Amino acid sequence: MSKTVLGVFDNTMQAEKAVDDLQRQGFNKEDISIVARESSARRGGRSRGDMEAGQDISGGIATGSAIGGVAGLLAGVGALAIPGLGPVVAAGPIAAALSGAVTGGIAGGLIDWGIPEDAGQRFEQRVREGKILALVRTDDSKINEAADILRRHGAQEVETH
Repeated sequence: MSKTVLGVFDNTMQAEKAVDDLQRQGFNKEDISIVARESSARRGGRSRGDMEAGQDISGGIATGSAIGGVAGLLAGVGALAIPGLGPVVAAGPIAAALSGAVTGGIAGGLIDWGIPEDAGQRFEQRVREGKILALVRTDDSKINEAADILRRHGAQEVETH
């Protein structure tokens, strides 16, 4: 049975390293997703000073140049306007779920993935705060490995649903 492992990152560099590591460890890129507010994505989850040096994850996802691991998620990239949250960049299979659940926001899209409503609302709040949400769908035999990889690269609030 397939489960979803989620983790929250403070910046895109951490998320990039986690995505790269997941792929190196054999997780399929079609099972990995990233969600971030466009403003967080533009500054890479970094300080304003770092922002001027500039990593634009939203443009990078679209062009395949900003973050290596996320560049592999191009097939599912999407920029969405979510009421009450604003512009959101989503890469991977979660992009389709979010585009179908715009009125329910990120929490609504996560519910479609089997995430309980209260957890979905909490993860949506983290994205609202400028954090980066990473998700990986995997079978039961690999959930601990996926969670360990996310934690090793700085993910907080790592959960499996």
